[in-house]
Amino acid sequence: MRPVWQRWLWLCVAYLSLGMAMLGVLLPGLPTTEFVLLAAWAAARSSPRLAAWLDNHRLFGPLLRDWRNGGLISRRSKMLASLSMLLALGVMLLTVKHLPSVVFAAIGMSCGATWIWSRPERPKLPF
Repeated sequence: MRPVWQRWLWLCVAYLSLGMAMLGVLLPGLPTTEFVLLAAWAAARSSPRLAAWLDNHRLFGPLLRDWRNGGLISRRSKMLASLSMLLALGVMLLTVKHLPSVVFAAIGMSCGATWIWSRPERPKLPF
């Protein structure tokens, strides 16, 4: 059993990550998947009730099940993540005057997109 302070620490991490994931749904450039995974990981160490809620959530549940079953990321999630990064980069190109910042962000987004697209997808069911 974990010490009480450690349980509270992981619970704070879980809720903070969940809040960031929800913001990521609305804000392009802010990752959602990574924050959901972190929230689930921290919830498993602090709150069985929160962990169960995440596992049974309409949006987060399938993402977590796919990840646990071999690190799968759906094609739809890959497309949405890539489009979100492109949109964020476009906004940066139009609003940020410091070119090295934009280049650094573009390199980071490229690395993230490369990693996302390297993950396996669910096998297609034959019809």
